[in-house]
Amino acid sequence: MEYNVPTVADLVAKGETPEVLFWVGCAGSFDDRYKRVTKAFVKILNHVGTKFAVLGPEETCTGDPARRAGNEFLFQMQAMANIQVLDGYGIKKIVTACPHCFNTIKNEYPELGGNYEVVHHSTFLQELIDQGKITIEGGGSFKGKKITFHDSCYLGRANNIYEAPREVLKVLDADLVEMKRCKTKGLCCGAGGAQMFKDAEKGNKEINIERTEEALATGAKIIAAGCPFCMTMMTDGVKNKEKESEVQVKDLAELIAEAKEL
Repeated sequence: MEYNVPTVADLVAKGETPEVLFWVGCAGSFDDRYKRVTKAFVKILNHVGTKFAVLGPEETCTGDPARRAGNEFLFQMQAMANIQVLDGYGIKKIVTACPHCFNTIKNEYPELGGNYEVVHHSTFLQELIDQGKITIEGGGSFKGKKITFHDSCYLGRANNIYEAPREVLKVLDADLVEMKRCKTKGLCCGAGGAQMFKDAEKGNKEINIERTEEALATGAKIIAAGCPFCMTMMTDGVKNKEKESEVQVKDLAELIAEAKEL
């Protein structure tokens, strides 16, 4: 399938503006596993005819890892540079598949003068389903399969988004099984707060192993995620348990794109 991914600069040169800016994020741009999520989401955007664009080489890191790691100066530099670009193009609405980018642009950019409508892709997909733009006859290839959803901290506890991802999974007509710790009591995958980039501290078990054990205990064959950090940690956990042949970790966008055979 051909991907149609215009940059904002391309559209502006033609005198057009995108309805939505798709903020790809560092993981969606550079991580080989998460690039597949970016492609899946683009296929969906193309399929429903959303007029979107990306910043391309003009997009830089939101500054989330820098701020979480304590480098406030670097965060503000990165944030201000992004706000300048976004405002220069008159961007109003942003959608992203990364809860870290989502949380930072939505909740932390306003104090630096960057005010936008920011939507996580789980909410965006739910809206497309509610509008009837995405329909899956009989649930597609995931019908009846056991799926468990892992709540990302920055989506759930930080922004109170619990239902959107579950509503998206309902379209698949799968058997949604919840982990013991879910929603407001969800357990972190262990990567947030810039922990992704440092060595583990002393303890008797890695937190992502603990979380993966909870996911495997549900008997689910698919662990659904909505975050690149969670995706990495849960995938590593499944590998640690040598269950890769039985259990897959997939993003919501991938599940929808596969069910639609896009």
